[in-house]
Amino acid sequence: MKYMNHGGQSFLAYVIDAEKTVKSLEDVPIVRDFPDVFPDDLPGIPSDRDVEFRIDLIPGAKPIAKAPYRLAPSELQELMTQLQDLLDKGFIRPSISPWGAPVLFVKKKDVSFRMCIDYREFNKVSVKNKYPLPRIDDLFDQLQGASWFSKIDLWSGYHQIKVREEDIPKTAFRTRYGHYEFLVMSFGLTNAPAALMDLMNRVCRPMLDRSVIVFIDDILVYSKNEGDHACHLREVLETLRKEKLYAKFSKCVFWLHEVQFLEHVINADGILVDPSKIQAVTNWSLPKNPTDVRSFLGLAGYYRRFIQDFAKIASSLTKLTRKDVKFVWGEDQEKAFQELKSKLTQAPVLTLPDGPDNFVVYSDASYLGLGCVLMQRGKVIAYASRQLKTHEINYPIHDLELAAVVFALKI
Repeated sequence: MKYMNHGGQSFLAYVIDAEKTVKSLEDVPIVRDFPDVFPDDLPGIPSDRDVEFRIDLIPGAKPIAKAPYRLAPSELQELMTQLQDLLDKGFIRPSISPWGAPVLFVKKKDVSFRMCIDYREFNKVSVKNKYPLPRIDDLFDQLQGASWFSKIDLWSGYHQIKVREEDIPKTAFRTRYGHYEFLVMSFGLTNAPAALMDLMNRVCRPMLDRSVIVFIDDILVYSKNEGDHACHLREVLETLRKEKLYAKFSKCVFWLHEVQFLEHVINADGILVDPSKIQAVTNWSLPKNPTDVRSFLGLAGYYRRFIQDFAKIASSLTKLTRKDVKFVWGEDQEKAFQELKSKLTQAPVLTLPDGPDNFVVYSDASYLGLGCVLMQRGKVIAYASRQLKTHEINYPIHDLELAAVVFALKI
């Protein structure tokens, strides 16, 4: 402290065990009994399931075929390798379909390449599946009292669902090395996340909101004590074995008191912002155009429940994203940009709800927006805010205060 008082530089470190590594599957209690759930690779074409991936087209839709994109020599080599792997597993087959999407490659975090089919044009003529994805806030609300966690990540979850036979030709894609179609669900198809969410909800239904929360292909097992966690983990793994669903052991973590899940850190005390995301926000360069502003607000807004009066602070930035507003970066925008960065680096631990009682809602209103905070026994559960709607700008302040109460109760 004396060193700091004399101008010395200091650093705050935050250490978590959320990515604790394990040498092998045999080292993990309970998990070691289920080696078949954690194969070295997917065994091949998936079993028949209650959920098949179906593709419905808007009336009058005609086949779309695009010329293959030009690829670099290194990408062509990777394309040949990945095509052969998909053929060997039975995930694709040669096609004579009138449909055909181009292929591109995206570099992954580990510097390897992921082959992606550019289905953007095809998705425009697909009927959108309205199956609901859960709100992340609602998922976290189920974790009250939990202190033991395990996270299971499916191995290429999309490839564990078959495409309905009559829809297979619609998945076709074109490459320099041939024309192919998918027998399993492919990345890039607009309804793929909804289909996988549907499957996982059906598979995990008896355990949902009791010991398991699921978001697409991520499974979080949570328990109040070690004994319960052993039972809950075994129940999940027995279910995966029965349904012939496979997980990637290297992406799973088990028996933790603190875990990273859906870009947050969760422990018995509550929910924190993922430190890696804080770093991404603090390193964000100055926005140069509306697209940059939208990207920044998208990342910062993901954690708006941690920031009191987020909408009010961000109002000057939000205005720059409107089509009828000229992009001018001024003092107000700079202040909002830096304040949001600062707020995220100092984001509090949000307490998980503890039972159904003793909740208090505080609301606030001004002509910059509406805000509220949900508390329980003096601890913050969540912040919420929004900007005023067009007609609300003309409200007298007492009506705005009532609007803030209504907003808080509707969340």
